[in-house]
Amino acid sequence: MLSLAGRVALVTGGSRGIGAATVRMFRQAGARVVFSYRSAEAEASALVEELGGESVCRAVRQELASPEDGRALVAAAVEAFGRLDCLIVNHGIWPPHDQPIATMTDAQWRGTLSVNLDSVFGLVRAGVAQMLEQPANSEVKGHVVLIASTAAQRGEAYHADYAASKGALISLTKSLSSELAGRGILCNCVAPGWVATEMSMAALSDPALKARAIAPIPMGHVGSVEEIAGPVLFLCTPLAGFVSGEVFNVNGGAVLVG
Repeated sequence: MLSLAGRVALVTGGSRGIGAATVRMFRQAGARVVFSYRSAEAEASALVEELGGESVCRAVRQELASPEDGRALVAAAVEAFGRLDCLIVNHGIWPPHDQPIATMTDAQWRGTLSVNLDSVFGLVRAGVAQMLEQPANSEVKGHVVLIASTAAQRGEAYHADYAASKGALISLTKSLSSELAGRGILCNCVAPGWVATEMSMAALSDPALKARAIAPIPMGHVGSVEEIAGPVLFLCTPLAGFVSGEVFNVNGGAVLVG
């Protein structure tokens, strides 16, 4: 029931962190995987070799900052393995410095939303079109999983750009589910809390900031990348065949809302 044999998955931002853990789990489940990276070429190449080589795993260097970028990546994935069954939208940026809204620049706002939202539109539009056109392997024609954040639900002071972009992904998930579940495409969202990744390293390496981050987490620690990748995999298996439009919170109990 956890097998994805015969499926093709596209994971954005797959060379490191949550993305790399997701790529590994999807390969372990038998899927062929395409993943994108922006600059971590050495890590991407090593991951491809670790997981069996280019016959089953491909790395694509792709900037993701516009709808056109997203469409180009989907095209590359389909060219690699002929179809697309699972789209995992994991990439994103979180400007690590605190920035009050009163002094946030247009460039920061636009830059965050371009990566975290505009490119997602291109990915989803092209990915869904491909899933609807291709022959289906089962009643479920495809899965879309968007990676949001607890910040999408409770907000994040001094990071309004990030929270707004991730909040939009939750609304997008619900809209896609309403539109596509009846056509065999299941759309869900995973919302991590604090996770030990390169993106969060700057904050978590500061003892005071780390203590402030952990304080609201009932489990008393930040998550691991595998603890996020596991729910992503689950949502793309037959075990989640009646789940669509959901926000799957993975945060150690920190946010008790959907």
